[in-house]
Amino acid sequence: MQRYFVTPAQFEGDRVEITGDDARHITKVMRGRLGDKLIVSDGVSREAMVEIESLEAASVFAVVIESMEMRNEPRLQVTIAQSLPKGDKMETVIQKCTEIGAVSFAPFLSERTIVQYDAKKEGKRLERWRKIAKEAAEQAHRNRVPSVEQPLSWRNLLAAFSSYDAVCFCYEKEHGSQLRDVLKPFVEQALPESGSQACLLLVVGPEGGFTEEECRAAEDAGAVSVGLGRRILRCETAGMTALACALYESGEMGGV
Repeated sequence: MQRYFVTPAQFEGDRVEITGDDARHITKVMRGRLGDKLIVSDGVSREAMVEIESLEAASVFAVVIESMEMRNEPRLQVTIAQSLPKGDKMETVIQKCTEIGAVSFAPFLSERTIVQYDAKKEGKRLERWRKIAKEAAEQAHRNRVPSVEQPLSWRNLLAAFSSYDAVCFCYEKEHGSQLRDVLKPFVEQALPESGSQACLLLVVGPEGGFTEEECRAAEDAGAVSVGLGRRILRCETAGMTALACALYESGEMGGV
């Protein structure tokens, strides 16, 4: 069944109005008809199965027929901090990590970032990233759309570390702690009960990786440097791998 995200204001009692691209998708692509059923979520606290009662060029109106429980979000709230990669790799990171279960994305600039950052052009790219996150969340039956933040400077990213319960700095030269060595005790301590939640930041470098100076700065700011195994992963693969491992350890994939 097709799923769409709306704002809380689009719900009015037992009715909901779907507008914009979503309305056009329903009418033009899905060829929706009166009586068709959809799932609609406000991404905050309300999700429902609805039935289409009218279709217009720019709006689809539907009536709620069943309220649904929002239980598809992980207890471990993982943010992916990704140093901006070349080309459309960031789109891949956002799409796939949204499907896996990331709750937010924090693009940033680091010493070996190859992309030439242009703040004037960033608005359109950020808009596209957010659209990709929304579409991936709908496809994966997420209850919420992950947020995608404006690209951060390296300094601002370090300052944000204190906002998380733990920060894992993925570093290919790390030969001591491996990701599981850090995740297992963290999850046991941070998620002791079924209703508890915790916030984890996974920091991933660009194509050329991080410098040793950046690693030291991250550790000084409170991060734990971790390796992801003996193989060197592409920058767009590292975040997906670390995220899947984190959610497995937290019991989201049949683990503990």
